[in-house]
Amino acid sequence: MKNSKIVIYAGMIIATIIWSLSFIWYKEVFVYLKPITTVFLRLVFSGVFLVIISLLLNQLQNIQAKHLKTFLLLTLFEPFLYFIGESVGMQYVSSTMGAIIISTIPLFIPFTAYYFLGEKLSLKNFLGIIISIVGVLLVILSNSFELGGTIIGISIMFMAVFSALIYVVILMKLSKHYSILTIITFQNGIGAIYFLPVFLIFEYQHFRQVEISWDLMTPLLELSFLASGFAFIFFTIAMKKIGVSKANVLINLIPVFTAIFAYFMLGEQIGLQKIFGIVLVISGLFLSQMKLKSKS
Repeated sequence: MKNSKIVIYAGMIIATIIWSLSFIWYKEVFVYLKPITTVFLRLVFSGVFLVIISLLLNQLQNIQAKHLKTFLLLTLFEPFLYFIGESVGMQYVSSTMGAIIISTIPLFIPFTAYYFLGEKLSLKNFLGIIISIVGVLLVILSNSFELGGTIIGISIMFMAVFSALIYVVILMKLSKHYSILTIITFQNGIGAIYFLPVFLIFEYQHFRQVEISWDLMTPLLELSFLASGFAFIFFTIAMKKIGVSKANVLINLIPVFTAIFAYFMLGEQIGLQKIFGIVLVISGLFLSQMKLKSKS
């Protein structure tokens, strides 16, 4: 039992590191590809990969007709709206800032759980949210307290945050009927279909002129197989075994890892203000994720 928990937590930490690195990989891919193209190819590659994994593990279930609309709605919010927000937003913010904004998703989960799942908000939840919001402001503001990124970029990144919250609610409903691997496989496949017309209309002509190289394919495949594949598998296994709250606590380490990777790999600077902001965000996130009380 103890060894199995160690394996679960190890897998979760690996997923966290992979998702932290994904913000770096985005920057590397964007040297060659535009955002929609990047996400479309990421979903195509990861979709094929997950179909193979699901079939090998005999985990791919057929979708019931009554759940088709729910799957389409799930995919609309994530990956479609989520990835538009994340990938487009990452063009206008730094890797560290992007990771910090995305890491605020657990902050709003208590509100989502209260409204849709009947879970009460505690004083600790409110304090955690306030502390983390202050931390986010310190990270996205420069030392002179001006925005360190464009307002448009930050706003688009937050669109991804709220899309993820709605996705979690729908995911909880579908997870009662389907395995997580089935849900992830279909959402990536349907997501690729959603992105296909957007890709063809806005970025196909640009993609035709791109020269395929390993400098492009390496981070793209890392995004596809690692970030959209293995990381999701590790995370969902952990979510099933140790619960959503505990799994989300480990996700809170993403901005810490991203800041470290961005410093060494991209040369992004981390001043004392941003370090203090990161500390506040992480502290608030942990506080906000402490056990919630359910309605009687």
